Amino acid sequence: MRIRQFPSTRVGVAVFVVRGDKFLMGKRLGAHGHDTWSVPGGHLEFGESFEEAARREVAEETGLSITNIRFAAITNDLFPIERKHYVTIWMLSDYYAGQPITLEPNKYVDHDWYNFDCLPTPLFSPWNQLQNSPFIQDIKRQIDLVPQASLES
Repeated sequence: MRIRQFPSTRVGVAVFVVRGDKFLMGKRLGAHGHDTWSVPGGHLEFGESFEEAARREVAEETGLSITNIRFAAITNDLFPIERKHYVTIWMLSDYYAGQPITLEPNKYVDHDWYNFDCLPTPLFSPWNQLQNSPFIQDIKRQIDLVPQASLES
């Protein structure tokens, strides 16, 4: 009997870095989501908490320091053409320090601060799930409530 091989499901972590009423987004490069826009993120590593993964991924991609890292949403994201399946953990964080720089130019570039009223396009496909989820209104509310202190550089 032959056992059919399926690709494994991976856990992705996507991080809203909130500064004032805006959050950081960049253009994804590479095969997965090439030329689409999203918040910083990557894969959860073995033994990491969601908060640790969020802090690491933001630092690796942008050089920024973040604080007040908290759970925001979860989406179940299928990429049938690429034969990939991700469970994406969306995290919220507050900007703490630094200026965004491109540290992984083969993965994440052209970052800037956006809000929900003016998102760049095209968005990375997990955004479709997020925007249709019951979590989206709470995310928007939390971004609107960020203290003015996070506006400081």
